[in-house]
Amino acid sequence: MLSLLQAAGLTAVLWAVWKFGLRHYLRPSSLDNVPGPKPESWIFGSLNTFFSRHSRPFHESIWRNYSGVAKLQTFLGRPMLYVWDPKAMHSIVIKDQYTYEETDVFINFNHMVFGPSLLSSLGNEHRRQRKMLNPVFHINHMRYMCQTFYKVTHKLRGAINKQVLDGPKEIDLMQWFTRTALELLGQGGLGHSFDSLEDDTENTFTEDLKTLIPNFRPFLLVSRFLPIYKLNHIGTPAFRRWVVESIPSQRIKRCLQIMDRLDGVSRDILARKKAALAAGDEALLQSMGEGKDIMSVLLKANTQASEDERMPDDEFLGHMCSLMFAAMDTTSGALARIIHLLAQHPDVQEKLRAEIVEARRGDGDIDYDQLVTLPYLEAVCRESLRLHSPATTMSRQTREDVVMPLSQPIRGKDGTMMHEITVPKGTIVAVGILASNCNEALWGPDAMEWKPERWLKPLPQAVLDAHIPGVYSNLMTFLGGGRACIGFKFSQMEMKIVLSVLLETFKFSPSNKDIYWHLGGLQSPAIGREGAKAQMPLIVERISP
Repeated sequence: MLSLLQAAGLTAVLWAVWKFGLRHYLRPSSLDNVPGPKPESWIFGSLNTFFSRHSRPFHESIWRNYSGVAKLQTFLGRPMLYVWDPKAMHSIVIKDQYTYEETDVFINFNHMVFGPSLLSSLGNEHRRQRKMLNPVFHINHMRYMCQTFYKVTHKLRGAINKQVLDGPKEIDLMQWFTRTALELLGQGGLGHSFDSLEDDTENTFTEDLKTLIPNFRPFLLVSRFLPIYKLNHIGTPAFRRWVVESIPSQRIKRCLQIMDRLDGVSRDILARKKAALAAGDEALLQSMGEGKDIMSVLLKANTQASEDERMPDDEFLGHMCSLMFAAMDTTSGALARIIHLLAQHPDVQEKLRAEIVEARRGDGDIDYDQLVTLPYLEAVCRESLRLHSPATTMSRQTREDVVMPLSQPIRGKDGTMMHEITVPKGTIVAVGILASNCNEALWGPDAMEWKPERWLKPLPQAVLDAHIPGVYSNLMTFLGGGRACIGFKFSQMEMKIVLSVLLETFKFSPSNKDIYWHLGGLQSPAIGREGAKAQMPLIVERISP
């Protein structure tokens, strides 16, 4: 019996080596001629380095040594394309976007953790959901939420103000920005308050959301190139839950704990929103968000939708969970980066503060239409989101063979010039968000420098001629096409309101702590290169009541 089991095990191992590795070396591929860096490991290729928290030097070396596209070897030799050529990106996110779909790992992970939502749907289902959600992210609806955002931000200002009443103090602003981003999303998006923002105590729900991806990361990396996700379709949900609970891993148990809490909070919010909607307009006005939050508007529209377009409860729950997760870390990270940059460049901070003070003048807040047109505030935000986009890459997977056009030919490994690349079905393609934003061939030799003033004059002609397919300011920060970030205007308004309120009241300066920004999936600050916890201590000084 033992020998049979050993033989079966050996057969399984040999099959896996052939299926996911050896055949990529022995079979010719249309990607064989694409240049790229030498893999660091036969087993993992460049996978660990590419997705490492310390991967920025590796990414920058690829930008310097290759032109628009490079091939990386990953798990057991499987090829992955790293792409920042403008014409190729246009093909990926717009022209052939339904060929370059989200990866199976991404779709299945989001469906498992959040349920059916924009993050876990494809094709017609994704288009249906987006059509339903688009109106609540329209600019007209943003105006309604402006006062809610100011109310939350005033609480943040009050909390920070308490800490600096006796003079300048070192404060971990990352913790405050994460809590504030969740509360802004809570009140503006869900009509729910997660955090009073009254004291310096860490919010446990915020911490749960922040640790979800770090706990899942090892499984996500392996799943990119081994079909572990297919186990998600075996048996009933109860059976799969039992299997997962039986795995002796504290990391997995922690993931389940976070998912359960996220589901419980979402169900509670949805039940209360539906009850308020059923009670009539007066009840909605008395609820958090006064019935103008995203979920209240969406629930109301859902009752008027046709039967085939109406969202079931599990879809609402999926959208709520994914909103909480996706909107918190990206916005808080971007906001923290801007404040850190302003602390390092006091001249820019002072110039921006003067613009904000001049715009406000009276006792009231700057209204939405004026806030979004402040030129220097816009320049600071754009430059920060260009050079330090929160998400640095976005993966896609080809659903069939496809020809990827190039704006500039590349020299193949055999010396021939390649004007296009035939990409086989099943290939993972990493869209280089940061690589495109920092492309010196387009932005000029100072592309790696933070210069807000570049946005106060005409952009380089090369940028305009490239027709970068992003939805925002010739940048790929919020992607483009049918899977562009649906809430990018929501995020911009959050950042601008927080900046306008805080800069008028406080001055930010560097502390004596070494703040290191990890790359990984999303950029985040820590104390020192090996720091594990997201932290950004700065000196905060009150400059006005």
